Amino acid sequence: MTDAPRQDRVLIFDTTLRDGEQSPGATMTHEEKLEIAAMLDEMGVDIIEAGFPIASEGDFRAVSEIAKNAVNARICGLARANPTDIDRAWEAVKHARQNRIHTFIGTSPLHRAIPGLSQDEMADLIHQTVSHARNLCEDVQWSPMDATRTEWDYLKRVVEIAIKAGATTINIPDTVGYTAPEESADLIRRLIAEVPGGEDVIFATHCHNDLGMATANALAAVAGGARQIECTINGLGERAGNTALEEVVMALKVRGDIMPWTTGVDTRKIMAISRRVATVSGFPVQFNKAIVGKNAFAHESGIHQDGMLKNRENFEIMRPEDVGLAASSLPLGKHSGRAALRDKLGNLGFEVGDNQLKDVFVRFKELADRKKEVFDEDIIALVRAGEEDSADALKLVSMKVVCGTGGPAEATVEMEIDGKDVSATAEGDGPVDATFKAVRALHPNEAHLQLYQVHAVTEGTDAQATVSVRLEEDGVIATGTSADTDTVVASARAYIHALNRLMVRRAKAGPGADKREINWKDAS
Repeated sequence: MTDAPRQDRVLIFDTTLRDGEQSPGATMTHEEKLEIAAMLDEMGVDIIEAGFPIASEGDFRAVSEIAKNAVNARICGLARANPTDIDRAWEAVKHARQNRIHTFIGTSPLHRAIPGLSQDEMADLIHQTVSHARNLCEDVQWSPMDATRTEWDYLKRVVEIAIKAGATTINIPDTVGYTAPEESADLIRRLIAEVPGGEDVIFATHCHNDLGMATANALAAVAGGARQIECTINGLGERAGNTALEEVVMALKVRGDIMPWTTGVDTRKIMAISRRVATVSGFPVQFNKAIVGKNAFAHESGIHQDGMLKNRENFEIMRPEDVGLAASSLPLGKHSGRAALRDKLGNLGFEVGDNQLKDVFVRFKELADRKKEVFDEDIIALVRAGEEDSADALKLVSMKVVCGTGGPAEATVEMEIDGKDVSATAEGDGPVDATFKAVRALHPNEAHLQLYQVHAVTEGTDAQATVSVRLEEDGVIATGTSADTDTVVASARAYIHALNRLMVRRAKAGPGADKREINWKDAS
């Protein structure tokens, strides 16, 4: 059973691997899930919601392996309100040093209508399923999905039922991002005060960002008495996302004068995991994102720069070092060596082995020959671009694109497919369209292009472009990324990277094995 946290201690419950992965197109591979879980465990997250074990065999295997490997964090599996889900969740997490079952059901009038249950029928189901979970696991979390739109009297009733059935944590989800900070605090405060047994369990808050208030609502709930925040790295999640872990953790750290609560998170590891999650999910972090955005510690205004030179506290309320950014800058160019590159990678939060360093260094030298100065963002892009598997079946060898005014573009693409060099030429509505058509001519596929994004890594005409491509075929989704000073080359590599990942996932999933046909998308 979870020990109740001190009144000044807030538990961090990370659901990047469950709620965050539900973002359309953010599906991670098995290996990526294990890697992110290990990073969360190392940074001091209290509870990791590792997935929804009943959703697919792949989810079950990932949760089970994460549970076996976890060193510090409690590992949690999600389950709907039925014995089959709960049994499957327990099978996945039972080998963890510390484990938890999280079961939920929608309690608002809108969500009660989905299974067609009356208030009394749902109340009975809650008692049965929470009791079943508690008979398996000492640590049970229960969530009334869409709690913030549930009638007060009914919410109070079912929370009491869950506590009596053995729930040790009561999570109050703002499933559709509907509530506001004052309401969030008041709801938690009233539940603790008015529900019998409310003072003996941990109340948690789970906020979505549909109105841009997820962080504010989560912190308000803590002020109201919640002692667990459910959140994700980079605020990843469905629709507008979830409460961002980095935002609530740093808010509590920086404003301890008015929010006297602490977490166990090592904030110096924030940037590294933020970048890794952005890479594996294919969801880039917006430049002006709080804490982890590219511009979060950037100062361009002359007044701001002058103030920073005189005293950094003039315009920075936290130190870059506190979130894992290097305090000093080491400019890199074509004369820089491997030691300087390794030092820079370390300062940027990347721990690389000798083989990966060798690969990045080769591409760094190639880039340095084309650019006067290689910026931090360029280095990050090189690392991400280098994550393409050298064992890929599809590889870009060379390409040539011809564009003209008033006519179609023409692309000639040479690829290595299963060790053989092949080439094709295709016309298209622009160079990228022609390139993609040439690739499809060489590797026929029915993949639907869901997303094509281009971001300039730095300023200037010699800036690298980072391209993200998301493909979907028969319910399987894969994302590819690449970077190059030539946008069309980056586009081709990203498209081919996505095709490689799509083939791997389809092979691992088998016929229909990982299409997620179970209706679980709105969990919490």
